[in-house]
Amino acid sequence: MKRRDVLKAGGAGLLLSKAGFPAIVQAVNRKPTLRVVGTHVTLQEPIRRRAEQDLGINIEFYPGGSAEVLLKAATDPGSFDLYEQWSNSIRVLWQANAIQPIETRRLTYWDEINDLPKSGRISPEAQVGHGDAPHRLLHIQPNGTLGPEPSGMISFLPYAHNVDSFGYRSDAVNEGIPYDTESWGWLLDPKHRGRVAIVNAPSIGLFDLALAAQARGLIRFDDIGHMSRQEVDQLFEILIDYKRQGHFRGFWSSVPHSVDLMARGDVDIESMFSPAATRLRGMGIPCAYAAPKEGYRAWYGVMCLSSAIDEERKEAAYAFMNWWLSGWPGAFIARQGYYISNAQRSRQYMSSEEWDFWYEGKPAESPMTGTDGNIVAVPGEVRRGGSYIKRFENVAVWNTVMDTYEYTLTKWKDLLLA
Repeated sequence: MKRRDVLKAGGAGLLLSKAGFPAIVQAVNRKPTLRVVGTHVTLQEPIRRRAEQDLGINIEFYPGGSAEVLLKAATDPGSFDLYEQWSNSIRVLWQANAIQPIETRRLTYWDEINDLPKSGRISPEAQVGHGDAPHRLLHIQPNGTLGPEPSGMISFLPYAHNVDSFGYRSDAVNEGIPYDTESWGWLLDPKHRGRVAIVNAPSIGLFDLALAAQARGLIRFDDIGHMSRQEVDQLFEILIDYKRQGHFRGFWSSVPHSVDLMARGDVDIESMFSPAATRLRGMGIPCAYAAPKEGYRAWYGVMCLSSAIDEERKEAAYAFMNWWLSGWPGAFIARQGYYISNAQRSRQYMSSEEWDFWYEGKPAESPMTGTDGNIVAVPGEVRRGGSYIKRFENVAVWNTVMDTYEYTLTKWKDLLLA
């Protein structure tokens, strides 16, 4: 039999493994190899090993910085099978024809995914937030554009997500009150000059700095998620002036880089992703992860299917996407401060104390450990920002690729070189 015949004989190429997950049929005594490109926040070795074990396939992870992997995927879809990053990459990948539609009928847990990526709101009281809220990019419309109307075809699998802000050393910066005194404006406070780092990603760091400039009253945006060229020019005049005064210690490109900057004592405050703050606390460094009074910069994790993938790997890709929503992965990433789109299925893999701390915002009843096993919260400690719902009710802006994106790339380079 030919390889294709073997796959068909396996019932759409799938058999159930002893673990209960789909295991891809091995053609000609060879396991399929799935290539996944993304960032360090989800492409972690424990995840890869567990997925290989449950699915019975080979999986190769290619983690990198956010700007790096987006460029790789947009220019060479043949270099990956699945792409994992954030929703601000979708417009770029879709316009570059680097990804293809995902069929919701092939997603085992599609109906369990909550309302946040489908409507933009985690609760009726929540503010949607400016910019590219995930529901605005999720569904493929009949005319081939991306939009909010369900069609049975989606541009990405909604899975991991969170709200981002900044981290600071509470032994060097006076600790603030969540949603009250903590402010994005701290990133541009002159008293932190030379001790500040920013994420080096134009569609992410740009908004951290825009929120900071607006919080300090240096600029006012009509719509921070869709800045005009004039507003971009005004913002970068401010930022370049700060840069020339030596305000920024550096611009980091990956989570490990951001951890190193604070762990080495180079910075006191910086743009930060939740896993970095969790890792630093596990190292014994007093890193507070802010809940800004202006609201968070939010992101939604996207898992995208390469436009160049072959049929055998496509079967493996769907199996991997379904695995991500099967429970264990969501529980694993909860321990680094991330959420999963169908959280109730992951609850069975978490202790009641873990669920209450990470999702409900309740005080820790026992020591909380991160993904590396190190203690990240002691009994009585409360996760800053509160519960899952509370955090996503306070979204200021989503990671976004604006109409002025190409122009902001040029301005961002000017900032780095200033």
